[in-house]
Amino acid sequence: MHWPILRVQVTERSMEPALRSGDWLLVWRTRQVRAGQILLARHPGRPDMLILKRAARHVDGGWWLESDNPDAGAVDSRRFGPVPACLVEGRVLMSYWRRRSG
Repeated sequence: MHWPILRVQVTERSMEPALRSGDWLLVWRTRQVRAGQILLARHPGRPDMLILKRAARHVDGGWWLESDNPDAGAVDSRRFGPVPACLVEGRVLMSYWRRRSG
């Protein structure tokens, strides 16, 4: 059984300034998404790897996903093409961060 909400941590800079490395996200497991939303998806060439990207538009073959910060060396649909809808895990509901101790 999969929980409808999952928690993931941002580990790269590809979605700055919307999401920063170290942010924690709550993701709603769904494939019902709209352009403009930030999605958690499986990389089409490496299905074991999860990626966070913005749904730019729906195209034949799935969703065109783009990084908000392509200058960070991000890999997105400009490199691997559309992401099939079956690889979309969900959409980001909210972000938060933990207090730093010390």
